[in-house]
Amino acid sequence: MISFSTKYSKSFDFRAILTNKKSNLSKIKSFIDIKSSNELKVKAYNNKAGFTFVSEIKNNKFSNLFFFNVKENLKDFEYQELGGLIIQESLKLKKESIELSIDTLPNFLVKENIIKNILIGMISRGYVFDNYKSKKNVKTVKKIIIISSKKSLIKNCTKYALNICTGVFQTRDLVTAPANILNPAQFVNEIKKLKKTRLKIEILDEKKLRKIGMHALLGVGQGSNNKSYVAIMKWDGGKKNSRPISFIGKGVCFDTGGISLKPARFMEEMKYDMAGAGTVTGLMKTLAVRNAKVNAIGIVGLVENMPDGNAQRPGDVVKSYSGKTIEIFNTDAEGRLVLADLLTYTEKRFKPKLMINLATLTGAIIISLGNEFAGLFSNNDQLAERINKVGYKENEKAWRLPLNQNFDSLIDSQIADVQNINYSGGAGSITAAQFLQRFILKKTPWAHLDIAGMAWTKKNTKTIPVGATGYGVKLLNRLVEEYYE
Repeated sequence: MISFSTKYSKSFDFRAILTNKKSNLSKIKSFIDIKSSNELKVKAYNNKAGFTFVSEIKNNKFSNLFFFNVKENLKDFEYQELGGLIIQESLKLKKESIELSIDTLPNFLVKENIIKNILIGMISRGYVFDNYKSKKNVKTVKKIIIISSKKSLIKNCTKYALNICTGVFQTRDLVTAPANILNPAQFVNEIKKLKKTRLKIEILDEKKLRKIGMHALLGVGQGSNNKSYVAIMKWDGGKKNSRPISFIGKGVCFDTGGISLKPARFMEEMKYDMAGAGTVTGLMKTLAVRNAKVNAIGIVGLVENMPDGNAQRPGDVVKSYSGKTIEIFNTDAEGRLVLADLLTYTEKRFKPKLMINLATLTGAIIISLGNEFAGLFSNNDQLAERINKVGYKENEKAWRLPLNQNFDSLIDSQIADVQNINYSGGAGSITAAQFLQRFILKKTPWAHLDIAGMAWTKKNTKTIPVGATGYGVKLLNRLVEEYYE
């Protein structure tokens, strides 16, 4: 998709010139005179949209020359949005090939951090999922040619951008796939493919899960013909005896609600109730391909929540891996049951420095935060603050909500240790987090990201086309980079 050159081609579909008010544009005088290029540079600088363009016809073919203004001291995600803008404009014109001029920037803007984020934005916005289209007629940018004399810098930036986006795309592919294709067993197969990235893969099937006592997780899937699994991805990139950091994902491959059946309208969206597991999988792929200097564990619980004669019922009591008993008030509060077993198991077996779980857990978080922030809950102020900081850098934001022992009374069960939902007292997202916290037995630093409002977008954004967002991969990769490598 991406190639490099030091020379401009004689003909082009779409040429993107990166400029700044201090740019010297003598390097492009071979195809546009200095006076015109400077006028376009000024127009791009003054235009609120951040760009301007000119088109001409040569040999019965349109050539489009776009000037994009690159400002100083932008946030990383703003440079990504600039990259997304380039792709967006090329797609409007149905252009499949882009020449991107880097050397037209002044030297103080030709920095690794700026260039790699522009490229991340371009690659991210260019994502297309057309696996099930009989006619592949979705317009996409198939080729980006980067024109620059700084070959080493550009190659490093491109490699980094591709490493990030390969994880984001892995997540988007998984989240987009329909549940009749991506059932728990097929999800396991997709994870096994990651062995080629040098991730170590371990799969726990139902026989093993019963043996070790993950009955909360197994109860969710017992109404489905599709078997349940836990998949473990291990990356050993850090010091040999260093404790790992761990990422835990809810992987409900389809959620009907079970016996507590959901309404029919919009139920098709429940194919992406496995987005937490999708994010963990994409993150682990990115950590591996970029050879992250950290020890990390990714663990996902893969189930399908279906109504059936064998399905779990409201009123049932299950014994979790921790030994705590759970009264099932609502079978549609199933993700927390999956995570409860995974949290205790991860803490006991791997003794991690920290645990971060991701889940499309509650509709209540969408009412609270819409599609702008994930809900963040944590038992550790330092971890919460770090997630908050990197979230703003990547525009994958998380808003911290409270945990407090006073909420516990809302989920105390009369006949078991805890009930899986509260019908009085409100605070649906908070009580879900309080539920999860009960299964952390050794006070390991922990954060819960409720991504129900962030996993899917129904409109194009500056760096994400309609569909699965891949939320969390960039956020958590950045967290690892800045604090744990």
